[in-house]
Amino acid sequence: MVSADRFLAFAAMSLLVIVIPGPSVLFVIGRGLAHGRRTAVATALGNVFGSYVLVVAVALGIGALVERSATVFLAVKLAGAAYLVFLGVQAFRHRKDMKVSDMSAPAGPARGDVRTVVDGILVGVTNPKGIVFFAAVLPQFVDHSAGSLPAQMLLLGLVPIAIGLVTDTLWGLGAAAARGWFARSERRLSLVGGAGGFAMIGLGVTVAATGRSD
Repeated sequence: MVSADRFLAFAAMSLLVIVIPGPSVLFVIGRGLAHGRRTAVATALGNVFGSYVLVVAVALGIGALVERSATVFLAVKLAGAAYLVFLGVQAFRHRKDMKVSDMSAPAGPARGDVRTVVDGILVGVTNPKGIVFFAAVLPQFVDHSAGSLPAQMLLLGLVPIAIGLVTDTLWGLGAAAARGWFARSERRLSLVGGAGGFAMIGLGVTVAATGRSD
């Protein structure tokens, strides 16, 4: 299987890429600011699930198709960008629904958490940064002489997933903690809800404008 040297080298490469905030990180931050810790953690969990879907796709050979085909890459990228804009518009439209009393209200039903995780999955699986990283970098660290290349990729793919889960969660919790200051005023809550919406819209536009080199 994967040697220790390759495993550690890929871990170091993954850490360098992940610490640079991309669409997934900014999305988690925006959700943390707008909705708090629970939503931030659920979003981070969804993001890593979506990212691992990309790992599976690469291991099965689909990732290579996305990387080689400008048309497929563009379609995936625009789908993710459109979804981010949609979520941003929704957040902005409902910014005045945020109330100080909601901060101490019981947690919402499980279905709300599932929806939040699904949102994170959709953003993670359409993240251009993740598509390029897993399609172009991951295959370089497998040992062809050892065989079982898909299994090696699936194993290696767990490394950035674990790192991403930790870092995304920390980003989200940090954003949610800052949200506490805004919770002292409904006007502040409305402002952060609107700002989070605009941030997601801007992020969607940025993703749409991102070239293949990213």
